[in-house]
Parts: sequence; structure tokens; C-alpha cells
Amino acid sequence: MPLQPACSRRSLLKLSTTLAAGLALPGSFQAAPADKDKSGKLMAYVGTYTSPLQNMKATQVDLPPGNGRGIHLFEVNRASGEMTPAGVVEMGNSPSCLVFNAARTHVYSANETERIGDNEAGSVSSFKVDPVDGQLKLLNTVSSEGKGPTHVHIHPSGKHLLVANYFGGSVTVLPILPDGSLGKATDVKADAGTVGPRKATNAPPGSFAFSGHDQTHAHMIESDPSGRFVLHVDLGLDQILIWKFDAEKGLLTANDPPFISLPPGDGPRHFAFHPNGRWLYSIQEEGSTIVLFDYDGDKGRLTARQTISSLPPGFAGSNFCSEILVSKDGRFVYGGNRLHDSIAIFAIGKDGTLTFVTEEWSHGDYPRSFSLNPSGEFLYSCNQRGDNIAAFRVDRETGKLSFTGHYTPVGNPSIIVFNDLAKGK
Repeated sequence: MPLQPACSRRSLLKLSTTLAAGLALPGSFQAAPADKDKSGKLMAYVGTYTSPLQNMKATQVDLPPGNGRGIHLFEVNRASGEMTPAGVVEMGNSPSCLVFNAARTHVYSANETERIGDNEAGSVSSFKVDPVDGQLKLLNTVSSEGKGPTHVHIHPSGKHLLVANYFGGSVTVLPILPDGSLGKATDVKADAGTVGPRKATNAPPGSFAFSGHDQTHAHMIESDPSGRFVLHVDLGLDQILIWKFDAEKGLLTANDPPFISLPPGDGPRHFAFHPNGRWLYSIQEEGSTIVLFDYDGDKGRLTARQTISSLPPGFAGSNFCSEILVSKDGRFVYGGNRLHDSIAIFAIGKDGTLTFVTEEWSHGDYPRSFSLNPSGEFLYSCNQRGDNIAAFRVDRETGKLSFTGHYTPVGNPSIIVFNDLAKGK
């Protein structure tokens, strides 16, 4: 775990967090009135890193022990972007990744621990969503069949939950039962191969960034838009692995070729498909790059076409990339930089290539992930070590972000997802 550098903006962050906790913001930063239309609630759900609850034998994977309490619920003001606390699902097993099913009736959490009781694996939980107030009811919790589950994704068929186990270096397929609960795994695949070097090929000058080249680390898993293929990244192997998927049996079969390699040591972390399904953007944690791939949906093959830095020109020093996101209209890509604590903004050209536009300070320490609200008007940054979520308004024409003045205090936020109770999306 890298050390936190000194930050000249820290005093401003502390002041703003204090204001958000209990004081009115001056001038243009005044919070707008909360949306009182209960039939039209927009809810946000924040997964966090937590400390184990009393009597829970759970081994943490993220140090120091988290400040979160589980899954934090908020009601979101549609006009201002401000979030108001609406409850907490107390969990001591670090529900660090959340995903909704298509109907928004159920949500699933990857619980990022190495051990629960005597089981040397993390777990995944299923919840039913109350359609009126958005509160969650736990249905069941099952083993992820690997240590440190860090990412979950629902297959387009809606019948299977795909899990990436970071410390287990494996991926798992879990069936989704008719009532929304989870069954036992139908398939588990362990990553294997030669681990990449400690020094990233494309590391910025003066970088000491090193995180995952000690073993295999499955960091993300997602199906392609058709559902015929499943892709997952292994940060330690510097590979994006590609599988054929049997949606009836829940089985993975290696594609031909079974993977594509990225530059040694660069460490692919997350990827995002463009809405057209033909382009895929991968962000590298240690190399601080974004790579554009052409995607052949008939054969499940990737071909690299562009590599661009996630950092502004002239940057030197250590950085760890985090999230990557394509805007809903397919015009912009957003890339997260931790230690540099910024969100890089890129314009997408007609051929899919990226052009650096600008960067925006994340207004917090260590932006682990960020998400757009359903309308695409606001972007929310989960600043893991800053214990807050910062809200930004999105300029649809330029892709640029402007801070709204709204900080939401949350201990070690890892992910934020939304549920529009008025529209069910």
C-alpha cells in the first residue's frame, strides 16, 4: 500500500468537509432544497471499506482498517446533486463493489475480505430493493470462491453474477436464482502465467508506483454487450483474458486467443466499452495509461490502436490509476488518478481515438472510483482516503467538470451506484 504524499490542497478539503458536515455554504455554494417528491426519489448506494463487526472473523485486504460502516444510502437532489443520508446497511466485510440488476429490484455486493470465519475466501451478498423507499433487505451471502472479491457484474441474461477475486487471482460465476438470491458457483477459473515486472514499461518519470506485480490479481470482470464473451483483467499478469460464455450452464471456456497482453508491468485495472460496442478503453494502474482497443464482437478479439497517458503533459512522479468511464453519449472518457488525485478528461474522436482535454482535482484524497448519475448531469468521485464523495456538474459540450461545492462525508467510499425509484433505472 503506497504512502500518502503531502497535499497543498488538504487544508481546503478539511474546511470543505467541515462545512458539508454541518454549516451552510456561502453564496453560489448554497445547497438547493431537497427533493420532496417521495414518488420520484433518486437514491445513491455507496459501498465502503469497513472494520470487521464484533464477533466477525474477517481478514481485511485494505489497510488500515476501513472507516465505513457497510452500504451507505443517500437520497439525491436531482437539481443540485446534493446527497442526504437515508440509512446504512451495517456490514463488517467491506462491501467495496455494488451492482444492480437491470430491473433495479436487486443489488449485489462484493465483500472484499480474504477470510470469513474458517472460509479462506471472500463473499458476495444479494439484497432486495424496496421499490418505495429504496431500502435494502439481505437475501443471502455466498462464498466468492476466492480471496478479496473486488468486482461484480451481472451478465446480460440476468441469470449469472460474474465475480473477480483480486487476492485469489480467480474469477467465479454465481447463478442468480428466481427470487434474486445467489446459488453456489457454477464455474471458477484461476489465472495462471508469468507475473510482470515491478517497474511499469510506461511509468511516468520518477515513478515508484508498485502495487500488484507480486502474484496474479483478477481486478475486473464484465461481459461484452452481446453476452457471448466475458472479459477480465489480471493486473499481475498484464493481461485482458477473454472467455466464451455458456449462459445456460454458467460456464467459461477460453477464447482463441485466450488473452491479449499489455506492456510488462503496466497493470491493467479496469476497462469500459464504448456505447457502439466496437471500442474498448483499458486503464493501467501502474503505467498510468489508457489504451484504445478495437473489439471484434464476432470473434471476441482485441486489437490495440492507441496508448495515451492518463496524466497531464510533463507530469513526473508516482501515480496509481483507478477508474475509467465513458460518457453516456459516447463523446468523452474519464480516467482516475490516485496520488495525483485527479480525474482526467478525454474527447473521443470519430475513429475512437482520445485527445486530452483537461483534468479536474478530485477534491479529495485517492479517488478510487467515480460514477455518473442516471441523467449524466453529475459525476460523483469516491475519495477513499479523504472519507468523502465530491459532486461535480458535467458540461455536456466540453466534458469538463465543475465542483458543485457538495461534499458528502463517508468513511472510505469505494463505489457509488444509483437507483431512480421513479423510473426504475
